[in-house]
Amino acid sequence: MNTPVLSTDERQNIDTGAWFSRLSAPLRHAILSRAVVRRLADGASLASRGAQAEEWCGVAKGAVRISSVSLSGKQVTLTYAEPGTWFGDIALFDGLPRTHDADAHGETTLLVVRKPDFRELLAQHVELYDALLRLNCRRLRLMFNQFEDLNTRPLQARLAKQVLLLAKSYGIAQGDEIRIGLQLAQEDLAQLLGASRQRVNQELKGFEREGALRVEPTRLVVISRDKLLAIAER
Repeated sequence: MNTPVLSTDERQNIDTGAWFSRLSAPLRHAILSRAVVRRLADGASLASRGAQAEEWCGVAKGAVRISSVSLSGKQVTLTYAEPGTWFGDIALFDGLPRTHDADAHGETTLLVVRKPDFRELLAQHVELYDALLRLNCRRLRLMFNQFEDLNTRPLQARLAKQVLLLAKSYGIAQGDEIRIGLQLAQEDLAQLLGASRQRVNQELKGFEREGALRVEPTRLVVISRDKLLAIAER
C-alpha cells in the first residue's frame, strides 16, 4: 500500500503522539504503510456498540467521542480520543463486539488499519505486542485514577483537572491565555465528570470569578493555569 496522505499538521499529530513516537522507525513505517486515511464530518458514526471490530484507528485531527446509552436511553459521553491517540485494539485482541459507540466530534481525520493488516503487523513485529501492552496498562491506570477522583475528590477539583487536561490536549496559546480548541457544551463536560450541567455551570462561574478561566459559547479559555492547578489540588 502507499503511505497515507495527511496534511502537515495531521502527520505531525500522529508522529508526535505520546505512544506512536516511542515506537521504532521500522514499526512506525510498517503501520503507516498499512493505514488508509479516512476523513469524517462532525457527528459521523465510526463504530456502534455490539458491532464486530474490524479496524484499529489513530486520530490525526479532530476528536472521536466515545459514548454509551444509559438505561433511560440517553447518550452519555465517556471520553474523547484526541489527536495522536490510537484506539480499537482491545476488541481486535479478544474478538468480542465493540463495547461503546464512537462518533466524530468536529471534522475528524483518522488513520485506519484493517483487522487483517493489524494481525499481520502483530505477526511481523513483536515490538507491537509490548507497545500495546504498555498502552493498555496506561489506560487501566488512568481509569483507576478517574474512579478514585470520582469517589474522593469534589466536583470543583475534578472539573479543574479536566479543564487542564483539555488545555494540554487541545490548547491553542494566545498570548498569556490558552483557548481550548475542542468545542464542548457544558452538558458534554458534565457527562465526562458524572455531574449535572447545572453544577458544572456553577463551578465554571466560580472559576471565572477567581480569574482562572473565561467561559465563551462552546469554548473555554484558560486565563491562569496556576489558579486552575491550585483549584485542582484542593
